[in-house]
Amino acid sequence: MSGDPRLEEYARLLVRRCIDVQPGWQVVVKSRPAARWLVQAVAREIARRGAYALLRIGFGPFDVDLEWAEEAPPELLGEAPPLDRIAYETMDAWISIGADEAPREGADLAPERNQLYSKMVRPFLARRLSLQMRWVGCRYPTQAQADEAGMTLEEFTEFLYGACLLDWDAVAARMERYKERFDAASEVRIVGAGTDIRIGLERREGMVDDGHYNMPGGEFFFSPVEDATEGTIEFSEFPAVRDGHECEGVRLVFEGGRVVDASARTDEEYLFAQLDADDGARVLGELGVGCNPGIQRYVKNTLFDEKIDGTVHLAVGAGFPLLGGCNESIVHWDMVKDLREGGRLYLDGELVQENGQWTL
Repeated sequence: MSGDPRLEEYARLLVRRCIDVQPGWQVVVKSRPAARWLVQAVAREIARRGAYALLRIGFGPFDVDLEWAEEAPPELLGEAPPLDRIAYETMDAWISIGADEAPREGADLAPERNQLYSKMVRPFLARRLSLQMRWVGCRYPTQAQADEAGMTLEEFTEFLYGACLLDWDAVAARMERYKERFDAASEVRIVGAGTDIRIGLERREGMVDDGHYNMPGGEFFFSPVEDATEGTIEFSEFPAVRDGHECEGVRLVFEGGRVVDASARTDEEYLFAQLDADDGARVLGELGVGCNPGIQRYVKNTLFDEKIDGTVHLAVGAGFPLLGGCNESIVHWDMVKDLREGGRLYLDGELVQENGQWTL
């Protein structure tokens, strides 16, 4: 990877387009040892912009090391250390480069400890979701991620670059046209396998991710009206993945904007632990529509999967204040629904997408 010319192009994309680093900024770069070559390329780009690259290299899937999270007293795990609190409040930008070294890392962390950790980083999550700082999450190809995706490392590397190194201005223009139609709607209805759900969007304007937030980008998304989700959605095509857990066949029933019934074929205990994490965890915080032409297959990584062209994703938990969302939670969990076979999207009763193909 160190000799791949696309590595430098990827680093420039992260620093220049995604973050647009400005002189004097403090940019925290969080990653793992496996991503050394990309971290170094990113640090060079940040330096060329006249900014500080503050590297945070760890040994687990969380912002804290997994071994520490497993052993720390609860009163420490639930409260960010003073140094990190200062960083959360004062950093100008944050780049998270995922580089998994083992499959499903973090899945063995006890649910109560997982919730305490989520409480620790909640102020930082709130600052990110309100877009008070520039941030981007991305991935560096590793063997563990390739194995999860059912690919060789070479195949996964090609997949990653094919999803990220796009003509983002052209992708943006396409998504903006669809988003504007959603902006004008009061309600979106999603119909598919095991699914018929209505989501209120009255006076909620969406946002296009065209390579400025996550990388890959390739979605437009909303914070729905908190009490206006009704119906059932079944994520029957792909498991819902989070923190090393895989919940297959998740089914959520909404009434008055809240999940009133839920089930999963596997890891149902984890599903309920997240839904019961706090009062806001059962409210819909996000509706997103995947539009990345370079992503056509599921790879068990939500950063990519939620951008699959012809899918939608729903996130229970925290909403986006900048988009009118007022739901608060330590949870923000994206689950992906495939609409490419038998799925339909309606806006105020008008069919706008069928089998993953737009009719607009």
